[in-house]
Amino acid sequence: MKTNSILTFVFLLMASGMPAAAKASQSGRNILLKNGWLIQSSAVARQRGAAISGLTFQPRNWYKATVPSTVLGTLVSDGVFKHPFYGLNLRKIPDSLFTAPWWYRTTFEMPPKTKTANHATLKFLGIIYRANIWLNGRLIASSDSIVGTFRQFQFDVTKDVRFGGKNVLAVEIYRPGPGALTLGFVDWSPEPPDRDMGLWRPVKIHISGDVSMEYPFVATKVDTATLKKAWLTVSTQLTNNLDRRVAGTLEGNIGRITFSKRVSLSPHEKRIVAFSPETFRQLIIKDPRLWWTNDFGKPNLYSVHLKFMVDRSTTDHADTKFGIRQINDYINREGFRGFMLNGKKILVRGGGWADQLFLQQNERNLRAQIDYAVNMHLNAIRMEGFWGENSDIYNLCDEKGILIMEGVSCQWEWEEYFGKPTGQYGGVVSSADMGIAARSFKDQVKWLRNHPSIFVWLYGSDLLPRATLEKMYLRILSKYDTTRPHLASAKEHTSALSGPTAVKMRGPYDYVPPVYWYTDTAHGGAFGFNTETGPGPQIPRIGSLVKMLSPDSLWPINSEWHFHSPLRTFSKFGMYNAAIDRRLGPPASLNDYEREAQYTNYEAMRGMFEAFGANKFKSTGVIQWMYNASWPRMWWQLYDYYLNPTGAFYGAEKACEPIHIQYDYGDGAIVVVNSTLKPSDGLTLKARAFDFNMKEIYKFEKKIDISANSSSRITALPALNSPTLTYFLDLGLYHGSNLISVNFYALSTSPDVIHETKAAWHIPENTYANLTELKELPEVKLDVHWQFERRGNKYFVRARLNNPTKHLAFMVYVSIKSVIKKPLVNSGMAEGSKDDEFTVLPIFWNDNYISLLPGGTRTLKGHFYARDLKDGSPRLEVSGWNIEKKDY
Repeated sequence: MKTNSILTFVFLLMASGMPAAAKASQSGRNILLKNGWLIQSSAVARQRGAAISGLTFQPRNWYKATVPSTVLGTLVSDGVFKHPFYGLNLRKIPDSLFTAPWWYRTTFEMPPKTKTANHATLKFLGIIYRANIWLNGRLIASSDSIVGTFRQFQFDVTKDVRFGGKNVLAVEIYRPGPGALTLGFVDWSPEPPDRDMGLWRPVKIHISGDVSMEYPFVATKVDTATLKKAWLTVSTQLTNNLDRRVAGTLEGNIGRITFSKRVSLSPHEKRIVAFSPETFRQLIIKDPRLWWTNDFGKPNLYSVHLKFMVDRSTTDHADTKFGIRQINDYINREGFRGFMLNGKKILVRGGGWADQLFLQQNERNLRAQIDYAVNMHLNAIRMEGFWGENSDIYNLCDEKGILIMEGVSCQWEWEEYFGKPTGQYGGVVSSADMGIAARSFKDQVKWLRNHPSIFVWLYGSDLLPRATLEKMYLRILSKYDTTRPHLASAKEHTSALSGPTAVKMRGPYDYVPPVYWYTDTAHGGAFGFNTETGPGPQIPRIGSLVKMLSPDSLWPINSEWHFHSPLRTFSKFGMYNAAIDRRLGPPASLNDYEREAQYTNYEAMRGMFEAFGANKFKSTGVIQWMYNASWPRMWWQLYDYYLNPTGAFYGAEKACEPIHIQYDYGDGAIVVVNSTLKPSDGLTLKARAFDFNMKEIYKFEKKIDISANSSSRITALPALNSPTLTYFLDLGLYHGSNLISVNFYALSTSPDVIHETKAAWHIPENTYANLTELKELPEVKLDVHWQFERRGNKYFVRARLNNPTKHLAFMVYVSIKSVIKKPLVNSGMAEGSKDDEFTVLPIFWNDNYISLLPGGTRTLKGHFYARDLKDGSPRLEVSGWNIEKKDY
């Protein structure tokens, strides 16, 4: 089938009626061109740009769109392609639809021209990948210069727009080709057929008077010895839009703090104007409200307002938020880099972020994902690529106290993903490509530098950039941002210009047991800063599997599972499934596999984060690869695409809790980790071990004091002569009668033994821990008391779980269901008489997958949003490894 035939077929799937163009959204001096867009392939819309961008042009059979968006994302939203992430459907979308350029077109109204609103600037914050830009029948810029996913473009269109009238903007967009410096999903996810071509970030018109203002910036410096003083430097760029000199006053305020200066600009001059604390003493802040990560304190934010006045009239203004904080780095005794926030060493614990595959950002979904990081007590995400369809994710990380490692993607460094030959320094070779890369980096730095959450710039990923390009990057940073560290690569390299990166990227990326992180001293173990690593697959729960796999592919594992996995060597589950089979016993069904997979997810993720915590600050940071899922998949995620937490989520939440008691798989020590900036004195540590039949074989109790931001090894377990192959360790930390931390381990007298190998990505085992006795645990029926309470837009839930039996209640799992009652029909057997029921997501529990000793009781707390019940009633469901499943 030829391209035109395919396009004609696609048109027939759409309604032919055309919407009236939506009115542009105006906020202050910005007109955001978000709604009222239409898109169409140039293979169908064959008219020239002058015609398409004219008022008399009548689009017929074009598709409704919003901006930001991609072409394929728009077609999915318009119902052309249904359920693209289900089964193998993504493979069925024809690549040929996107070989020709696609048009984006919108109409918008401009306000009347006034003395202080007489100048218009058209701004594109992101185009994938090349474009011809037409406005009111005139070509504003062509695709030979409009190129680069991370470039930001702006044009003086004062003479081209119709003030007080209707305007037409049309953008002809070309898909990225081989060697394009674009975003990418590397081997994490399949590549979308359109390669995310589109207007992927906002488009807006900025209206100003004779002098325009942009790029406001507040650089902060903190007295890290006392935290009682901070120095602010405020700057912004002014542009004289006239052919004559203009003089005026630049005024600013930060709350009640005000400052101003007279400025005179030559004709068409651009100048950065700054207020320094040396000259403006009011910018020396006493007792500042500092920005902290969520584990160290409150992420306090300030706002600065700037305006330029000419003859008592405001010609332009700008507002931005910022945080007062200072980031420094250091090299530890082992030669690895660490980071300090406001003078305090911080163990960076986070995960690798990626946007949704079609870049269809949803504000609620995005907020939930960052709230999940706080819920897990993580303090960072890593962006391999400058992700974000707008600034929302950066604003959320600022607001929630989550650090961001920000930088370029290895997409540009490997031929199989870049699409053209690469070498020692990746694929950015030509002067033209280096120019695009450098200008892209500059645009992103200037756009994002006010965000206190960004703690390091990475201008290389797996490789170093070539020296010529690194010099360009370093010049950009020296000019535009000296407030945070920067690294030439996320991997161990030494640059002749910037020195050693002093971080590591040694894997693993596949399953390893918890002991690996403690005993490995050559690869990815808990030492140094591991910028990407993790224990391999994190299989979703069955409720998510049925949304992504066709019914006949749910069990056993087949090619559909592999399609929803990373590419190449990570598309299957050999090491992960071998560990499940050998450690827990071969699963007999999908339900059995889910049970064993979630335990494996929990244990493996808890072990990784605990090991780095135990070794702070010999270990300085760890980034789980990955944090989230860009589409429904089986690997590298703490929660799945549908926001359903996996066992790995709760393993991370347990390991990273503020004050945490844990077991060291390497030497058998009991360790207490304090991840706060406050000491904790007067604690009581309690440890007990039991054989498989719940006979106590060890007991230990001790009063302890724990220093702030520390890891303390309290005692080493003696050799426990368990008469059973599987035995259990129960740890508790108390302040008086208050439980501070609890942890529970299933251990084996035949432990895991790692194979001594030079391999980094896949680490084989010599011997697997034998935990197969777990399958013999008797079923337990819990006593459950629960309460739902609605407060505003949230429901809060308390679940008191008691184990009244003489057996262990292992891996108890709680979830919230929404039940929508259906009216009964005549036949009780009729399908229509069944209630609709689904899992409420997102969900925020303070703990999950807990274990209860005989007679043990725990109270779990959680919350969720009322809107996510979707007119249903909440119901608590309790299940687990050996728990009678029941709704309450």
